[in-house]
Formats: sequence, structure tokens, C-alpha cells
Amino acid sequence: MNNYPRPWVEDLSHYICDHLRLEATRRFAINQLSADTLAQWKFHAQSLREIIRKKLGIVYNPNLDIDLKVTGNIKMNGYSVKNLVWQSRPGIYCTGNLYVPNGRGPFPAVLNMHGHWAQGRLAERVQSRGHSLAKNGYVCLSIDAWGSGERSSRHGEYEYHGGNLGASLMNIGETLMGAQIADNMSGISVLASLKNVDAKRIGATGASGGGNQTMWLAAMDERVAAAVPVVSVGSFASYVGGRNCICELIPDGLTFMEESAVIGLIAPRAVKICNCLGDTNSAFFPSEMLRTYHASRPVFELYKATDKQTYQIFDQPHGYWPEIREAMLGWFDLHLKGKGTGQPKTEIAFESLPEESLMVFKKGERPENVVSIGAYCNARGTELRKSFLKRTSFSEKRKREELGTLLRAETMLEPIVHQYSQENGWDKLCIETACGKMLPVLVKVHKKRYQYRVFAHPAGINGISPQIISDAEKEPCNIVLVDLSGTGQIQDNVGVCEFHQLSRWLLWLGRTLQGEWARELDCVNSMLRLWYEADNVSYHGFGDTGTAALFAAALYGEIGSVTLEESPLSFQFFGDKIPVNNSMAMHVPGFLNWGDLSLAAALANCQVKFVNPVFTDGSKLSDSDLQTWQKEFISVRKKCRLEDEQSGVEIICTDQEKSS
Repeated sequence: MNNYPRPWVEDLSHYICDHLRLEATRRFAINQLSADTLAQWKFHAQSLREIIRKKLGIVYNPNLDIDLKVTGNIKMNGYSVKNLVWQSRPGIYCTGNLYVPNGRGPFPAVLNMHGHWAQGRLAERVQSRGHSLAKNGYVCLSIDAWGSGERSSRHGEYEYHGGNLGASLMNIGETLMGAQIADNMSGISVLASLKNVDAKRIGATGASGGGNQTMWLAAMDERVAAAVPVVSVGSFASYVGGRNCICELIPDGLTFMEESAVIGLIAPRAVKICNCLGDTNSAFFPSEMLRTYHASRPVFELYKATDKQTYQIFDQPHGYWPEIREAMLGWFDLHLKGKGTGQPKTEIAFESLPEESLMVFKKGERPENVVSIGAYCNARGTELRKSFLKRTSFSEKRKREELGTLLRAETMLEPIVHQYSQENGWDKLCIETACGKMLPVLVKVHKKRYQYRVFAHPAGINGISPQIISDAEKEPCNIVLVDLSGTGQIQDNVGVCEFHQLSRWLLWLGRTLQGEWARELDCVNSMLRLWYEADNVSYHGFGDTGTAALFAAALYGEIGSVTLEESPLSFQFFGDKIPVNNSMAMHVPGFLNWGDLSLAAALANCQVKFVNPVFTDGSKLSDSDLQTWQKEFISVRKKCRLEDEQSGVEIICTDQEKSS
């Protein structure tokens, strides 16, 4: 641990989380549903669905050839299980299992979606619903979520589809939730196309992440006649401060809606919400579910369909337990078969199958058209970059405005400075802003120089090597160290990967972590010019804080130079596996649709230096790579018609292991 002074006596590790939770609570009240008449609600529902499609990047073509293929068939007692693959979106295929009762039908059907199980639909807890439904006279399609089961990066090697992998879709203007909704819509199309299925009697169910998919699918696809989301409904406000997956995120969600609106979109169709008292995820506590249930109730009242909405709370931990399956069967019997009262129905005993027997392809023999998330991000990112680089010119003003919108960083922060005592030659400060941010800062002044270099590291002040500071002190500049949001003394819990929680919380509230860091760096710049009479300020960032420093220079100007150390040269997804060289801070919705870092560097209009740049897949920069990237930065700068001789980009590789 480096021995820098601590600006604060105590760490404020929960400050950001608590601050954002208060904002989310405020948004819950603001987003309360309001509709006096059914006509008003229907108008609002139509516009809401359009906003959701846009925010999630949902791309679904109901007329697309599903190209359904059966690769296996297992006969069971009273039903059979088929292994399927079909086309969900152009060039993107889904894997699944179809549980089919014996007989001609037509049968009611259910789409079964799994939660965060790496093996996807193959897991015993997921296939159990298929067996039980088939035993009770339902056709059931169990589908692999993108990135799980047989749709992982490497066939037969299971992985978590969220984190950096699923979040990478945002950089190409899409989302994991949007992709799942489109895939699940295609699953409904598969069921509706079957001769032994009654297309007017299709339900949907799933637990945890699968329950979340159930809710969103039912809200967005009116072909779903009845839904049972399990251990998944809470409130969007509770997601802020909670531990949820990127597949449950809608960027900017809390700026225009609460979860009650999504449940309301299901009306007047049937929905039974199931939650568990023993759930350890606060976002799915029964108390949060009840907030949403009661807030959405007026929509069902407008439709005079209060009998179509109910909930049940089970004395169980998080999961889709046998007693919940029985509740699901009773609900579907009532609303898909017109039988019973909706009360739980005793299950018929069944046997699960070995995971291998349910696989569509032999291990390692998956065809290329069953594309993984990584491979898709790579291909789509390449397409977007080619289109970007073909442009002959860019409007500096327009692209800067667009970048501010993408980063959700249009407004600047005004610093309120609190100064503490000096320690070992360092001024200890706290920068406060009107919106409640607090940033600990250290400043070391040498002989009244007016040049300042600001250092920011993803690990905070203590992540900065003393050798780097020692080298900087030999130059004619003063030294500034800052803990940006989520780092150092204001670091919050990490989650699945670095900044997993904080980045999601901010996106829910209509911000990005890159944008917040850029605003904070500019706020430090303003403080230095006001308090220390600085006339030249430079940024030096590491990894993801390096890109934030570049964005700060591009958006707000007044920067002498930017140094990015071990930062990416591009937001392009390289390779086809989970990124290893960036955190969850490195995702900006639609960034590659806008351009790339070469354009941000041009807009910075200052000297930009990349030191030991990295690729997302961990590969090194070769000599030919270096020349190619250098040419790109020069070319894009010329297309912006920026000719300042003091500006430009330098790429330096000091790593001795650099590939040739």
C-alpha cells in the first residue's frame, strides 16, 4: 500500500451508494403511474413500449424465417423431449428443448426461461419445469439465454453471461436485456408455428433472471396470455444499491418509469407474481414486490381485470421450488385451459435427464451460426468502425454535443472546496458539488509553478505508483491526486467484476461512470484554476480513468495534455471471449455508433499520449498495429479539420513483451 496522506480521517465507502439510493427513492415517487381513463393508459402504454424498444435496442422481425431444426428426440413416459435450434434474428440462432405431450393437441404452451445458471436450460432446476408442464398437458419450450448453456463463448464451457461480457453489447447500441426479449419473442413464434399448439393459449415463466425475462416478454409481446415471474419482481428503485445483473438493466430506466409500469403493460392479461421470504437479494424482497404490485393495481382496475393479477409469497429461499411449480400449474390451468380456480395443482412425478442428452450439438461441435455474445460484439463493432472510418469529415461541434449526450455529461460541476491541514508537503482537500458529490484530493505545490498534472487511478490515490509521482516531480508541474467516484476513500463494493454495481446504478439513473468521471476531472480542473491560479492543467489516467480523462478534455477543453496509461485505443471488442483488460466502467451505450476514441482524441484538441495501450482480449500491440492505429488517429483528426500544431496523438509501447 502506498503511503500517501489520507484527505479524510474515515473512508466514506457507503456514501455514493446511499446518495444514489436516495435519488432512486425520489424517482420511485416521480414515476408513479397516472391514468384516469383506459384511453389515457393505452396511449401511454403505446409510447412507453416505443421508448423501451429504443432504450433496449430491441430488434425483432416477426416475418423472419425461424429456420427450425430438430437434432434429437427423447421419448419419455407420456411425452417426448426434442432438441432444437432456430433463427431468432438474422444470423443469430437459439438453442432449446421442446417438451411435447403425447397426442395431437392442440395444446396450450409455455415458454420457460432460466436465470443465472451458467449451464442454462440444461440445469435440472430449469428442465424440471419442462417435465412437469409436459406431464400436465402443456407444450414447453426451454430456451438458452444468450451467453448461457450452449450459447456460451466456447461450446460446452459454461460461463456467466453478464458482467463485462453482456455489458459489451451496450457499446454497439444494444443491450443484453433487449437481445433476450428478442430471442424470447422468437421462442413465442416457434411455439405459435407448431401445429399441436394453440397460439392463443401461450404462457411464460422463469425464475430470477428468467422471471425478469418473463415480465419483460409479457409486457412487450401481447401473444403471451399468462405469465408467472418467480423471485424477480421488486422495484427498479431497489436495483440501485442492489446486486443485480446487466441483463436486468434498461439504461436510463428510472428517468422515465418504474417496474409498476412494466407490470401494467401486461394488463389485462394474466400475471401471478411469486416471491420468497428467504430471498437474500434486497431487490426481490417481498416488500419491494408489494410496492410494485400495489402501484400497478390501478391499471388492472381500469381494465376491470383485477382477477387477472395476483401474487403469492413462499417461505423459501431464492429459487423456483416444487410448491411454486404447483402454484404455476394451477394459474396456467385457469388462464390457459379454463380449468380450476387458479389454486396450486399437485405435481405429477417426473424424472430429469442428464444434461448431455439435452444438448443440441455434441460438445465442441456447435456451428458458427450459433454465434456467441463476444463474436457478435466483435463482428458488429468491426462493421460500425468501418462505417465510422469511411466518413470524409466530422462536425466538431455536433460530435462534441453528441458525445456529451452519450456520456450523460452535458452539465458541468461547480466546485465547493474544503481545505484541511497539510501533511508531508501535500494539501489535503475535499471538493463538494451542489449535487452532493464529494471528492478527496491531494495537491503538492512546487515553487509557485502554474502547471498542474492531475492523476486518477481506478484503484484511487493509493493505486498510483510513487515512482510515477517521483518522475512527474522532476518536470515543471505541480502534482494533484484525486479519488474519483467509486475509487479510493469512496470505493463501494466491487461485485462480479470491478465497478459492476456502480456502473449499473448510474445507468439506471440516466448517467454513465465514464461521464461522471469526466465531469469530476473537469471539476478538479476548475478548482485548480480558481484556488491555485493554474494556467495549464493536464490529466494522467490509468485504464478506464484514462478514457474518462480523454472524454473530459474532449467535452470541456482547457487541457494542456492527456496521458492514458494501459488504456484501450478503441471500444472495439477484440477476440470473442470475456474482456480481460477493462472493467464495467468501460461501457457507454451507443459509443461505437457515434465513433471511437480516435474521434474523442481529435475533439480533445490537445496533446494525447497512449502509454502501453491494451486490447480487450489481452493481446499485445504489434509494430504493424501501432502504425495502423497511429494513422487512424491522424486521419480522424484531419477529418475534424483541426490543425493545431500543439495537438496530436502519440502511442508509446515500453512493454518489453510487445509482440512483433
